[in-house]
Amino acid sequence: MTAETADQDNVGRERIEYCILRAAEQVFSQYGYRGASLQAIADKAGLPKANILYYMGSKQALYVRLLNRMMSRWNAVLEDITPESDPGRVLSEFIRTKIVLGQRYPEGSKLFAAEILAGAPFLNKYLSGELRDWVASRAAIIRQWSNQGKMDDLDPHLLIFLIWSATQHYAEYSAQVTGILGKEALDEADLESICQFLEQVIIKGCGVQRPDASLAAPR
Repeated sequence: MTAETADQDNVGRERIEYCILRAAEQVFSQYGYRGASLQAIADKAGLPKANILYYMGSKQALYVRLLNRMMSRWNAVLEDITPESDPGRVLSEFIRTKIVLGQRYPEGSKLFAAEILAGAPFLNKYLSGELRDWVASRAAIIRQWSNQGKMDDLDPHLLIFLIWSATQHYAEYSAQVTGILGKEALDEADLESICQFLEQVIIKGCGVQRPDASLAAPR
């Protein structure tokens, strides 16, 4: 196999996996883990059921991969932070990115919420292991920001929980939000108002100066 052929194979695999994950996200979010079937996911993706098993291994493996992918998307903003980072900029970008991703991938957000509400039967190991360690490492940096006088002394775990919940609300409870506001869907102006409100409440509440909004747009 030549390098060119290998590259083509990788691209082909990535395309198929993307189709499977996208279809699975929609089917799982609509029917839940128990109600979803690999055949329904295959039909949604336009692929044979055998392809789902070949690329993903099992229904459970596919489900867990979707949930892990959602968390990775949400928390990517905090991956590269250091004690030298600007808390205002980091928190602003975290808030804005979470809002954008919630609107871009509403099925994934609702799927994750349903898993947690069910007691996280498929994510217990991840939550108490990999994610717990990751949050602890981010919390340690936030504590250093407090020690440096960049922000108030507060519990960093509770701060992360607050940002997760406040931003996910607009995806997971979108029907409630739009119903009360009398809208069919949130538009760009609505999302900007939400971001500015959360920045003012959360960032100012941490004793941090809000950054220029034009410099805090999500990546």
